[in-house]
Amino acid sequence: MIERAEEEIITKIEKLEAKDNEVIKFVEEMKKAEVKVLRNKEGQIENDLVLKEEKMYVPRDNKLRLEIIQLYHNMPIADHGK
Repeated sequence: MIERAEEEIITKIEKLEAKDNEVIKFVEEMKKAEVKVLRNKEGQIENDLVLKEEKMYVPRDNKLRLEIIQLYHNMPIADHGK
């Protein structure tokens, strides 16, 4: 069940990040340089997702960010179990 929800969130991130100016600039620079990974992995594009310092970039979309928080809030790793 969570895997399906994660897939949906990743799809939403891919669609929304294309609209975010900061990401557009970053991706354009990466394409110009014809690289997918910057030195020391400070920035990279992996499977159409933008990663910076090995963290996935999430577009500035409050609805999407709330969805991510709700998905992971009650997971055992978050230590917020029921």
